[in-house]
Amino acid sequence: MIKLNTKDLKAGMVTATPIYSKTGQLLFPAHTALTSQQIAYLEFYAIPSVLILPEDDVTKEILDGTSSDDMISYSQKIKKSREFHAFKVDYTKKTKIIKDSFNSLITSDKDYNPGILLSQISSLYDHHLTSLSVFDMLHNMRQIDDTTYAHCINVAIISRMMGKWLDFTDEELDALTLAGILHDIGKCMINQEILSKPSKLTEAEFGVVKKHPAMGVEIVDPYHPDDRIRSAILLHHERCDGSGYPYGKKRDEISEFARIIAIADVYDAMTASRCYRKGFCPFEVIATFEREGYEKYDAKYLLPFLTHIINTYMSNSVLLNDGTTGKIIFINKETLSRPIIQTASGEYVNLFKRPDLYIQAII
Repeated sequence: MIKLNTKDLKAGMVTATPIYSKTGQLLFPAHTALTSQQIAYLEFYAIPSVLILPEDDVTKEILDGTSSDDMISYSQKIKKSREFHAFKVDYTKKTKIIKDSFNSLITSDKDYNPGILLSQISSLYDHHLTSLSVFDMLHNMRQIDDTTYAHCINVAIISRMMGKWLDFTDEELDALTLAGILHDIGKCMINQEILSKPSKLTEAEFGVVKKHPAMGVEIVDPYHPDDRIRSAILLHHERCDGSGYPYGKKRDEISEFARIIAIADVYDAMTASRCYRKGFCPFEVIATFEREGYEKYDAKYLLPFLTHIINTYMSNSVLLNDGTTGKIIFINKETLSRPIIQTASGEYVNLFKRPDLYIQAII
């Protein structure tokens, strides 16, 4: 067991023992996979520290049994739609084209044609997606193909949306989209056994993963990429507080495109299912960004991103952690992950004032 201060807890950590309030009330049982909203609940009750299981002791069974249910019934509705079937066919084709294009870049057997890469994402976005549907489509596609290539497509689409929300020019949108496509190309040079390892990476293995930004730049440099794209590939794992890699750069040392790609990259990674956990509910991801994101990510880009995401879920039905169902009727601008819910019985629940409740799933 490891004892951690509550402020140092991270979503996904698993409790080793039951957690009780100062008055003896059971807050969470042992083997609870903590969410950001549960951690906020512990902070509300002034719990100073928690015993958690070491990552090596956290079994797949524990995580599968306690992770948030990622849009199950809502997902079924999306997958039955005609729009999703058309998107699925096109997305699968684009994934194969992106894979072939990456292999060509790595082996240098063809000239680099950014227009071809860009057209794959542009047509996918323009033909199928609106800001209201993009997250629905991508959340459901990831269950079909969660490869590096699919992740790069997702990040490219999300980044392009962010650029539109920020009123980028068409030229800037195209460059940002290409940065999203190519940001993780360096991972193609890493052993797949490391990338898909279900348990915690060793220090040496994580050291290999941390090389993928530099590997990506080595792949694209012979083609003389746009400086904005090159910097996004190299710096998308840097963080504004200096906690990122490979250089530990801080806010103003990180390029604009890299700061945008970083947000899209983390959002897509957190909502994706892994071999050791289910994808987090979007509201859990938003709560994580709210809890620790404004130190690590540029608020200039993070706040518009979260605001637009949350607005896409207005009027959607949700499931709370106590089993209550209801509909989102009002967004709390100060705490986006905790809106006002009208329950099935007609009552109103302001999650901002109820730290014991949170949105567990979209239904």
